Amino acid sequence: EQGYMGARAYVREHLGDSTKPKPEYQKLSAYYNLDNGTGRIRGVWMQGNVAITPIFTQWIEPLRGLGVTVLAPRSTSGSDYVPFDEIGIPAFQFIQDRLEYNSRSHHSNMDTVDRVQRDDLVQMSIVMANFAYNTAMRDGMLPRKVMTPVPAVRPTQQ
Repeated sequence: EQGYMGARAYVREHLGDSTKPKPEYQKLSAYYNLDNGTGRIRGVWMQGNVAITPIFTQWIEPLRGLGVTVLAPRSTSGSDYVPFDEIGIPAFQFIQDRLEYNSRSHHSNMDTVDRVQRDDLVQMSIVMANFAYNTAMRDGMLPRKVMTPVPAVRPTQQ
């Protein structure tokens, strides 16, 4: 991991950009990211994609008993889903219990398998499988945010 370099390279090579998408862009319905350690999933950051709210509300209903109850409408950043979100692919980060992630194991030599919480991993697997399955079984693609291309900045002449 070097910032978003790998994700940006993947997006550029396979998906294009918001002004010139490649054919694969129309085939990708969503990108789900689970990148905050071993803690249980509590919900989803919806990245400002308000059209997804009724869909995700329905999808998390059967997960409430597992503690998945939050649909946070705002955007968050800091992981590999950002380049996908920037070009309009519905990209979502799961909200997780942070446990020791920031204080102990995040990108350190203490980020080892013995830190994994088995019950949390089982819960995360169920939640991820639920979202992947529901996405794959939809008749159509997930709603995308309306993207407004950023105009090129021209240097001022003096």
